[in-house]
Amino acid sequence: MQTLRDQFGDIDVYLFDQLLKGRITPQDRILDAGSGGGRNLVWLRAQGGRPHAVDPDPARIEDLRAQGFDAEHAQVAEVDDLPFDEGAFDVVLCNAVLHFARDTAHFDAMVRELGRVLAPGGLFFARLASSIGIEQRIEPLGDRRFRLPDGSDRFLVDERMLLAATETLGGSLVDPLKTTNVQNLRCMTTWVVRKHG
Repeated sequence: MQTLRDQFGDIDVYLFDQLLKGRITPQDRILDAGSGGGRNLVWLRAQGGRPHAVDPDPARIEDLRAQGFDAEHAQVAEVDDLPFDEGAFDVVLCNAVLHFARDTAHFDAMVRELGRVLAPGGLFFARLASSIGIEQRIEPLGDRRFRLPDGSDRFLVDERMLLAATETLGGSLVDPLKTTNVQNLRCMTTWVVRKHG
């Protein structure tokens, strides 16, 4: 008997929510930007989807190729320099990636590039670390980088930044921003945008 893990892998639960709402289907042209080993693509591939994955780590792309991704669908690339045409994808996923931005300019460059490859009417899904809910518990390191209570250093966004970045993407929020506070050690915000047609 197939388990849920067999069906869905280690999919992000908030991405699973978008699947349940019917906003993402295997028939969509999908890019997972910063895919890692492809944990969010298991179900889509099992349903006949042919998502594209990019990651800057060649070892992660080799992992994907070992799972059956061909060279066209799994490529080494940086999120701020994607090897795709403008408007190439109906859905762009960027899960637990943007908080590794070096600074504000790098974050902005990644958002612009993700928006460039997203087709009009397309869906953008991101989960990223934020300061929302732990503003008094983080230590500023400069240019929106902070030391979190869990000891990690991250680029953190806040509501104002995400609303401005939504404008940069040329879209509007599909869901309100949703932030999960992990025992005051870190906060992760789910950001879902529909690009205007």
